[in-house]
Amino acid sequence: KQWYQRRVAITAGNVMVAKALNIVKETYLAIVLDRAYGGPVIIASPDGGVDIEEVAEKTPERVFKIPVDIFEGISDEAAVDLAHKLEFEGDAIPQAAREIKKLYELFIGVDATQVEVNPFGLTDENEVVCFDAKMNFDDNAQFRQKDIFEMEDTSETDPRELEAAKHDLNYIAMEGNIACLVNGAGLAMATMDIIQLHGGSPANFLDVGGSVQESQVEKAFNLLTRDPAVKAIFVNIFGGIVDCKVIATGIINACNKTGLELPLVVRLKGSNMEAARKLLGESGLDMKAYDEFDDAAGAVVKFVN
Repeated sequence: KQWYQRRVAITAGNVMVAKALNIVKETYLAIVLDRAYGGPVIIASPDGGVDIEEVAEKTPERVFKIPVDIFEGISDEAAVDLAHKLEFEGDAIPQAAREIKKLYELFIGVDATQVEVNPFGLTDENEVVCFDAKMNFDDNAQFRQKDIFEMEDTSETDPRELEAAKHDLNYIAMEGNIACLVNGAGLAMATMDIIQLHGGSPANFLDVGGSVQESQVEKAFNLLTRDPAVKAIFVNIFGGIVDCKVIATGIINACNKTGLELPLVVRLKGSNMEAARKLLGESGLDMKAYDEFDDAAGAVVKFVN
């Protein structure tokens, strides 16, 4: 069997087989990290098996948000109260309460940022079951959750994205022809937007991060230039944390090593930008430098059009 992702056929390597159960009641239960509450929050509704956003929009009174003290956890009383809110009855109430407490223990134990069970329900044999679930994990906890992160299936991941991750670069391939090298996810999104506003199309999302080193800039250029669809490169850096001189040195080294022949547009703003511009100006590279974001984006689009 094959399915399609980005127009590429991928062979299915595994098939999951689950025991068939008859569901007689469906509720919704999730535990998430919520910045507004400063810790874990349980989101629950007796109306499960459907999109929780739709429930929240149409019947917000049937969605419960319960902050949890991360030091105290969920008490037996709180778990039973939540089981009542989910409208379990009879023998199902203590069962649901036990499952709720176990789910919270799981959430804490694996450094999860989300444990979402939908439906969290009841079988025709009066068993409380987590029928379907989704979990997200804190990337910063990878050092202590090695067993979990080693389970990641990378068979469907673009090899360039895997290579970028090895060098602490965030790379996502797209279908355009203007390569982008940017620091910060917000600036990367804005860069792609303004390229499209000028009639261009980004070839990638590449965020080098705030602590980037010269070697990482070189690796980033190697990734960008290996894409045959790329017709120009746009470097857009706002040097708040990032040292623009580090970026400039990395660009020069990368271009000299790869013999870059693609049009290169560079915008460097912020920390050490004058020294960076001086380096680029004395490098002999065939490139265009701009001070303003809009001017630089317009220029790179003209190169490919």
